[in-house]
Amino acid sequence: MFDILMFLFESYFHAGSYPNSDKLSLRLSAAGFENEDIHRALDWLSGLKQLTQADYPSAINGSGLRCYADLETKRIDQEARRFLMFLEQSKIVTPVEREMIIDRAVALGRESLQLDKVKLIALMVLWNQHRELDPLVVEDLLTPSETYHLH
Repeated sequence: MFDILMFLFESYFHAGSYPNSDKLSLRLSAAGFENEDIHRALDWLSGLKQLTQADYPSAINGSGLRCYADLETKRIDQEARRFLMFLEQSKIVTPVEREMIIDRAVALGRESLQLDKVKLIALMVLWNQHRELDPLVVEDLLTPSETYHLH
């Protein structure tokens, strides 16, 4: 499914949005993705589209430290949770967007999502919120965590 999310971002980022589910399903099928993966991705994207800032209490924006529930710690590994804290402290994401990222990560139903997967989820959430994304943020979210830079 993450290959599909990356494909969507690369194909439709400059358009600002991706087509409706029927057209998108045809496009993904033509691109060679499996039907089961396409349906899973479309369901996940449908859940993402339903998330709005209004779904979360405004008190979240003034709250302090985020404590994770047991299910969340099982679904999102420690490095990815630290990265989410970094994104929030750096004002790259708001507390509500952090919650949206956590929601979509948990919705996948996978154990111990690693940093690269959570980065892609964060990118999709920010894109879905129609945020103006700084190119350096996009690059960081698209760069695999194993990549080392020589200075």
